[in-house]
Amino acid sequence: MSITTEELQIVPVGTWTLDPIHSSIGFEVAYMGGTFRGDFNDVDGRLADGRLEGSARVASVQVKDENLEAHLQSPDFFDAERHPVLRFESSDIEREGDEVTVRGEIEIKGVTRPVELKGTIGAPTPKGEGEVLAVNLETVIDRTNFGVNWNMPLPDGKPALSNDVELTATLFLNREA
Repeated sequence: MSITTEELQIVPVGTWTLDPIHSSIGFEVAYMGGTFRGDFNDVDGRLADGRLEGSARVASVQVKDENLEAHLQSPDFFDAERHPVLRFESSDIEREGDEVTVRGEIEIKGVTRPVELKGTIGAPTPKGEGEVLAVNLETVIDRTNFGVNWNMPLPDGKPALSNDVELTATLFLNREA
């Protein structure tokens, strides 16, 4: 069965739920001349009626140092006690072949801002008794727009942590029966 040009322009219909085992939500930020990376392990999401929505529990942030995980959950960064969940909800999804642009709003630390994510979307693929859909998205946000302002000066006077943060999402979505 071949896919028509028209089908390559639309988002798959039906309801698709996130497979949290195979999916990942992460971030990268320039730090002290290198790159600092982290992921959220407790994530949820779905694609239905042409809308993508998802969330990540701040307490599930994972980096290579437990002390840094605790700092990321503090008011200096995500403030997990007052804002335990990061959220995203799309307002518009455009697809052209395998390329996809998703516009919506992201909420971090209680602040909601518009965001545009770009990436790829595959064709639904058979998996067991159902189908799976792979979506890869990324964007760059300014963390200070969300009240995430912590920084410290390096000996040369430059900030240790960049304001620009790359957000990445590798989503595997299973079609609901």
